[in-house]
Amino acid sequence: MAHFAQLDGNTVTQVIVVANAELMENGSESEAKGIAFCQSLFGGEWKQTSYNGNFRKNYAGIGFTYDLERDAFIEPKPYPSWVLNESTCQWKEPTPMPTDDKLYFWDEPTVSWIEQA
Repeated sequence: MAHFAQLDGNTVTQVIVVANAELMENGSESEAKGIAFCQSLFGGEWKQTSYNGNFRKNYAGIGFTYDLERDAFIEPKPYPSWVLNESTCQWKEPTPMPTDDKLYFWDEPTVSWIEQA
């Protein structure tokens, strides 16, 4: 089974699962064949996504952006202060979360982690 993301511009609008039988070409999975199958059902633009992040950096989700230059799916930015890690295409907080087994939440106004009460 493979997963494919439908794009509207560069925004993911849905992700579907495609059976291997629809992808096989000469004994190997073919992304092009999977895209053609998705287009036959729904039309539009499609990209294959990897559930375990083996390619295109991250598994696509609705609302994610597909970045053509990075060939990556990028989730929406969670906070204005967070920056994109170029190697993983995941958002990184400017201050690392403490690792002391307590529960914390991100507080954007102070740009810091606050311990949950």
